[in-house]
Formats: sequence, structure tokens, C-alpha cells
Amino acid sequence: MRAITDSATMLRRQVKHIWRYPSLILTFAAVPVVFLLLFVYVFGGTMGAGIGGDRTAYAGYLTPGIMITTIAGAAQGTAISVATDMAEGIIARFKTMAIARVSVLTGHVLGAMVQTFIAIAVVTGVAVLIGFRPSASAPAWLGVVGVLVMFTFAITWLSVALAMVSKSVTTASNLPMPLMTLPFLGSGFVPTESMPTGLRWFAEHQPFTSVIETLRALLTGRPAGSSFVEAAVWSAVIALAGYLWARRLYNR
Repeated sequence: MRAITDSATMLRRQVKHIWRYPSLILTFAAVPVVFLLLFVYVFGGTMGAGIGGDRTAYAGYLTPGIMITTIAGAAQGTAISVATDMAEGIIARFKTMAIARVSVLTGHVLGAMVQTFIAIAVVTGVAVLIGFRPSASAPAWLGVVGVLVMFTFAITWLSVALAMVSKSVTTASNLPMPLMTLPFLGSGFVPTESMPTGLRWFAEHQPFTSVIETLRALLTGRPAGSSFVEAAVWSAVIALAGYLWARRLYNR
């Protein structure tokens, strides 16, 4: 009970930061929105024809990948936030206080998830404005939200661990950057069938692809099938590894 109460207190601290600096959310959403507009309006005609449709069809194909790109981009902000607290000594001060140790990092994770979901909402709104028309039912939308929650939770814990292992804020801002490339090296922007053999194998078996394919199926009213199982397993593995790594570094 104490851990829950202390985590809620730390979450309020993070929410106050979000309220005080709303520009951070716009920063998290800006890059995915630029990618969305660039690929739909510059490459959308050709890409749409490649998947047997048009520019609007490509907007529907692209949006799940952009959602996941938003999560990957927000991971950098989470790492910076945690590293800044470490550099300024506030985490060292928290360690001396009579609070549950896990609550400090949990507050960062939950606060980062709030920021990320606001950014995803902004990106999805822009996608709807330029032609994205999901055909998901109400249960499918619940599935979409569930998949986004579990994957955001996993990537956020990983970014916290990366921040804890960093020696400076600058290093922490750079370590999560490779995550931004994974939607490109998966099915986020083009079908994996169009890739060379070696790259195709990597694209089909890396975690971002299963999550993107699950979202794509749910948003179009199709059963997610095995991709949902893969997405859930990957999310659980990444979340557990990130949590254990971050907790070990924090306690040390």
C-alpha cells in the first residue's frame, strides 16, 4: 500500500511537470507528425500503389507505424528526464527519504506514459485529418489501447534503465535514439515482403513489427492472430528486463 501511495505522489510530480511544460508533448508529437505528412504527401502515391491502393490507403497502412514511432521518440524524453533528476541530485535525495524505493522510478514511468499517450492522440488526430479511416469496433479499440499501453510500458522501463546507466544527460539522450530506426527496419512504413532476404528476416522477427501488425489488424477490423501473442511476449520480456535492470542500477 505504501508503495502505491508513494508512486501516486511521484506521478503527481511528473504530471505537474507535464502541465508546466506542455511544449514537451508537442516536441514528442512533432517528429512523428512530420514523418506522417512527409510519407503520405510525398511518397504516398507511389507507396499506396505498391500496396494495391492509393494515398488514402497508405495513410491507413502508415498510421500504426507512426504510433509506434511516437512511443520510440518519447523514450528519449523519458531518458533525459530521469538523467536530469540524477544529475541534479534529486534522486539521491529521494533515496534518503522514508519512501518506497520503487516509487521514484515508477512515477517517472507512469508520467512518461501519460505524455506518450497525449502525443499518440495528437498524431492519430492528424492522421484522421489527412485521410486515416479506421474500421475498428469498440472491442478492437480497447485492444488497440491495450497493446499501446503494454508496449509503451515496456519501452519506458527500458528507457529508464538506459538513463540510469548513462554518465550524463547527453549520453542519456543519445542511447534511446536507435529505437527510432526500428519502425523503419520493420513493417512500419513498407511491407517486409519488399525487403532483401536478410533484412526481411530481421524485420519480421524484431519486436516493433509484431506490435505494428497487431495494431494494423485491430484498426482494420481483422483478427490479430499470432502477432498479438508475439507483441505481448515481446512487451513482457522488454518490460521485465528494463525493470530489473533499472532497479539494479537504482539500488546500486
